[in-house]
Amino acid sequence: MAVKLDELILAHDFVSGGEATGMADMAWVERATGRILMRGDDEEYSDEIPDDIDDPEKYAEVPGKYELDLGVHLVMDFARRHLSDGDFDRVRSYFRRPGAYARFTNLLDRRGLRERWYRFEREAKERALREWCEEEGIQIED
Repeated sequence: MAVKLDELILAHDFVSGGEATGMADMAWVERATGRILMRGDDEEYSDEIPDDIDDPEKYAEVPGKYELDLGVHLVMDFARRHLSDGDFDRVRSYFRRPGAYARFTNLLDRRGLRERWYRFEREAKERALREWCEEEGIQIED
């Protein structure tokens, strides 16, 4: 059975959001069915998790953005490709202190590039998740 790409992206975003806030949000793909299970610090968003969830033969843990290298490296790649040298240096300096992403997106707004960033980020996320599925032997349904 295949996992639905949109559901996998939502699970990845769920895990990534937990990474960013220090929460222990986790998600898994049940290999036999393609079903996604999620467990979060907020019980409202948690599924009932089977006792054998740690069995890699049955379940694959959905990676977050840092595990897929979709954090600062991706921002810098975008900045290098789509911003001037001066703006690239500015973005690099943003990520040396807290609040970097907000400053980055504010800069994108001033340059009219926020939608381009969102497309770039989505495409990179889809590529990375497809590669992850291939490595895990999981089929994707678009």
